[in-house]
Amino acid sequence: MKMEKLSKFLETSKPYFAMISLQFGYAGMNIITKVSLSRGMSHYVLVVYRHAIATAVIAPFALYFERKAQPRITFKVFIQIFVLALLGPVIDQNFYYVGLKYTTPTFSCAMSNMLPAMTFVMAVIFRMEKLDLKKLRCQAKLVGTIVTVAGALLMTFYQGPVLGSKHNLPQNSYTTDTTGTVSKNYFMGSMFLIIATLAWAGLFVLQAHALKTYKNHQLSLTSLMCFVGTLQAIAVTFVVEHKPSVWKIGFDMNLLAAAYAGIVTSSISYYVQGLVIKKKGPVFATAFSPLMLIVVAFMGSFILKENFFLGSIIGSILIVMGLYSVLWGKHKETIENKVEEIPDVIKSTQVNGDATRMEDIEADEIEMGKGKGDKLSSMAITMPMKGNQDTKP
Repeated sequence: MKMEKLSKFLETSKPYFAMISLQFGYAGMNIITKVSLSRGMSHYVLVVYRHAIATAVIAPFALYFERKAQPRITFKVFIQIFVLALLGPVIDQNFYYVGLKYTTPTFSCAMSNMLPAMTFVMAVIFRMEKLDLKKLRCQAKLVGTIVTVAGALLMTFYQGPVLGSKHNLPQNSYTTDTTGTVSKNYFMGSMFLIIATLAWAGLFVLQAHALKTYKNHQLSLTSLMCFVGTLQAIAVTFVVEHKPSVWKIGFDMNLLAAAYAGIVTSSISYYVQGLVIKKKGPVFATAFSPLMLIVVAFMGSFILKENFFLGSIIGSILIVMGLYSVLWGKHKETIENKVEEIPDVIKSTQVNGDATRMEDIEADEIEMGKGKGDKLSSMAITMPMKGNQDTKP
């Protein structure tokens, strides 16, 4: 019994452990990438190398484990993969890297906590989520979305004084004036991060649709996303970057950033994220991003000597509060759906039970009928004999 309970607990906890592990992976990526971008690496080139490495890592596993019964790549499926690659590798990561370059890892992670609210809005638009304002859970989702957006706007337009010890800001980082408002770079970085979060939310929603086709081929979907994303990123880089020197990479922080991002936060994260979305849905998969914010804030304060501003802290708190309001509503929805399924099961059981009882009654009646039939048959045989006897003169 103990082993069965332990096995059941581990099976139930897998999605939670998976998403927690991913947050630590994302936190490390933010720190390493910030250092690489600060040293002058092009974020366009970083996206190309990242997904080229991700494709090289995960494609062999897809070919080995999922080579049988591959889904047909129809035009509709190809468009889905093309848009997924465009939303993830190209739009999301390029805009996120620019925002990260102009702000800090902690600020970027805080802004990415808008993801559940954005995902919820897109899920409502595409009818993956139902919004009934008469129900408390739907009200919680709506209020959480509004609070999350308010926190993001506060972080974008107001910075406030530095809390704690003040560190020298690196080049290309944000600054404030005497009124506590933000600089141009800081504002642009915030806008880029918001666009990246919208693209990321779109990726979650569309990936849920794509997984219906690749239900048993998540590795194949991940490798196709990374491969098509690499081709798209190469095309974008050739258009934007005209110096051949930007492609040079050695055994340094740039290579580490590309390899780490490609292996951990592209190939592994896309695959694990797909599994979690398949089992728990797109909103659940975004529930653990505040953990990344905490880890990055801790690492950033010691490694990168980040400054913490009043506006950023208040905005982060609002975003996290809105996040969990949305998730609370999602949790209540899951419970209600389970409760609604129980009467159907009971009704089905009752119908089956009634049918079984009816069959038993009918069987008993048939048996009784057979018994009566036997008695009547014997009576039918003997009665005429009596009658014949009575009719004799």
